[in-house]
Amino acid sequence: MASAIIPIAFLIFFSNFEPSSQFSLSVENPNEDVIVSSPKGTFTAGFSPVGQNAYCFGVWYSKPDRTLVWMANRDQPVNGKRSTLSLLKTGNLVLTDAGQSQVWSTNTLSLNPLELHLFDTGNLVLRELNNQSSVLWQSFDFPTDTLLPAQTLTRFTQLVSSRSESNFSSGFYRLFFDNDNVFRLLYEGPRVSSVYWPDPWLVSNNVGSGNGRTTYNSSRVAVLDSFGKFTSSDHFSFETVDYGLLLQRRLTLDHDGNVRVYSRIDGQNKWLISGQFRQQPCFIHGICGPNSICSYDHTSGRICSCLQGYSWIDEQDWSLGCKPSFQPSCDNKTTYQFLPLDEVDFYGYDYGSSFSNFTFKQCENLCLQLCDCMGFQYTFAADNGLFWCYPKTQLLNGHHSPGFSGTIFLRLPKSIENSRFQNNVNGLVCPKNSGAKQLDRSYVKGKENGSVKFMLWFASGLGVFEVLCILMVWFFLFRNSSHLGSGDKQGYVLAAATGFRKFSYSELKQATKGFTQEIGRGAGGIVYKGVLSDNRVAAIKRLHEFANQGESEFLAEVSIIGRLNHMNLIGMWGYCAEGKHRMLVYEYMENGTLAQNLSSNVLDWKKRYDIALGTARCLAYLHEECLEWILHCDIKPQNILLDSDYQPKVADFGLSKPLDRNSLNNSSFSRIRGTRGYMAPEWVFNLQITSKVDVYSYGIVVLEMVTGKSPTAGVQTTESGEVSHNERLATWVREKRRKASSAAGGEASWVEQIVDPTLGPDYDMNQMEILATVALECIEEEKDVRPTMSQVVERLQSHEHDSR
Repeated sequence: MASAIIPIAFLIFFSNFEPSSQFSLSVENPNEDVIVSSPKGTFTAGFSPVGQNAYCFGVWYSKPDRTLVWMANRDQPVNGKRSTLSLLKTGNLVLTDAGQSQVWSTNTLSLNPLELHLFDTGNLVLRELNNQSSVLWQSFDFPTDTLLPAQTLTRFTQLVSSRSESNFSSGFYRLFFDNDNVFRLLYEGPRVSSVYWPDPWLVSNNVGSGNGRTTYNSSRVAVLDSFGKFTSSDHFSFETVDYGLLLQRRLTLDHDGNVRVYSRIDGQNKWLISGQFRQQPCFIHGICGPNSICSYDHTSGRICSCLQGYSWIDEQDWSLGCKPSFQPSCDNKTTYQFLPLDEVDFYGYDYGSSFSNFTFKQCENLCLQLCDCMGFQYTFAADNGLFWCYPKTQLLNGHHSPGFSGTIFLRLPKSIENSRFQNNVNGLVCPKNSGAKQLDRSYVKGKENGSVKFMLWFASGLGVFEVLCILMVWFFLFRNSSHLGSGDKQGYVLAAATGFRKFSYSELKQATKGFTQEIGRGAGGIVYKGVLSDNRVAAIKRLHEFANQGESEFLAEVSIIGRLNHMNLIGMWGYCAEGKHRMLVYEYMENGTLAQNLSSNVLDWKKRYDIALGTARCLAYLHEECLEWILHCDIKPQNILLDSDYQPKVADFGLSKPLDRNSLNNSSFSRIRGTRGYMAPEWVFNLQITSKVDVYSYGIVVLEMVTGKSPTAGVQTTESGEVSHNERLATWVREKRRKASSAAGGEASWVEQIVDPTLGPDYDMNQMEILATVALECIEEEKDVRPTMSQVVERLQSHEHDSR
């Protein structure tokens, strides 16, 4: 496809200490220093204003307006003075602001002459001059919030919304392919995150039956064509209302979390919405913030309202939600009332699970007994004739839906007036433009004379001399820094390589209020709950200062997690390496550990099966998919955390072991690792350690989820009314299966004998049997007989869609 380049000025800044550029664009000539596509001139690339004295380099529709479709530096705008985009002779395209600091680059390298082309598709391409097929970099591979026709969204790319209509920085919504190959929309707010499209109740195990979607694809590709049809490899597709017409089009993830396709006739001003993913805007998570309700009609549009007893945190930014006008307390002295809100629902954040066949009074008393209960939903289910109680620990994603049969009963002190929720805002209030900031820079003004030029050259030469001196001193100090321990050096190098934020000890001490709220502990250290300076809730692991393996565990965990990325792996935000203090900062999991939830009996069968499958997927990723194969070496319920939706997150890599892909049979360990009851026989008999040790531990965890019995406490069996001695959990389950198989017609009865009695009859017999069978295969004494984790995933996924 033909393209053209508008000639631009050659600007070289010697003070950059960069190789000379082939050409550069200047922010001070935004109407002249641009690149225009040809022959139609549909798109333009150059500097575009995004705020007061704030510019981004981007691509936009040329006329009649400037609709931005791509930005290089959306989160770090540059000054309107002396900022440049330069193509260096090294082959790197760099964006430099007035302070001479590089804010963005393509990170490319080439010794051949290069061209920067803007095609009529809107794709900005950097390629070799004499080899048009050699693409070094292209903007289509790095989308912002917009997808253009013929631009593909893949497993490696995503769309991120803007913060508001006037603030182009990254917002709270993402459109991407998840690890189940499903195309999803995610709200990732300051404190919580949740998937809201497809509908959250259409989880991965029934997406195919409920929405025409499938997890059985590997390409992870989505594309919008020029005629208005959007297709995705998970079988999602839709056609715009003007499908079939050849128009200008764009698909944009808007700041309100909805994905819309816009179209217009070439040359016309107004973009028209020709399709959108969500027809009900109030079902988009985070759109109104905590403790508020979203309502919508076609005349007034979307309106957010604070609940009775709550007031806006910021009336100009609804996404921040509302705060209580009363002081929540658990002193047993405050008397409460329950205010009914008909046709209102708050999705998610139920206490434990739903409670069936509860009377209204029982549901009310349950909420009063729970300190953090903010209200409850009480609903009658016509399909089974039961009343359901849903206590709420947080009031998020609230919406009013005419015709919805449920009712929310809001828990309020009796001192609050008994009236309906406040409709105290009329019409849409746009969020503040927090991204348009005056960038403070000093510039040399006026005409420069000979003396000034001489001083500038002298200062530049002196600067070079000083830099060389500093480098020599640094090299000398580095060579002679024998006073630093090797562990300290290694820790700082590893931490720097991961890119995590480094916290100070005082920051984390303040975040945890002096390490007072303990939420877990193990051999390596104690975990505390904390609130960071940006109000994120975190789990802060403080390694034992004098433990024999404290520092090595710290270095292992930082270096390993820095290279891993999976939806069922715990996310780490930062670390502390200050003096003798070693701490790790993780995302906080609302529902604690699997061990805590098993003991509290809040996990129904569906949750347990999903936890088993999610954990298996994570271990398969560690063993077979990531760049370095990782053995966790300590899989147990205490190291499997559960998020707000009870999805598993494998944590605690202090005992993990990286393996060389080319020498898996030569792995060596200096000491026994793991926890009694979950350790494979290889550890005890000093046999070769492979990924099958994790498979064994996983099998024990699954048996514990199936039976509700701990492998460390033994199992008391009762036969003929007598209680026998304690047996190992695995031996007990195998014996139940052996006796059942030898008895006439007893093939399936063994499952009923081992199942956790707290589940009652509410489980799928086929799924229970396959899960128990897979667990027994995983804990075979001979490691070569055990399946791999990818085989386990395949087995469990094949039964994932069984009726429950």
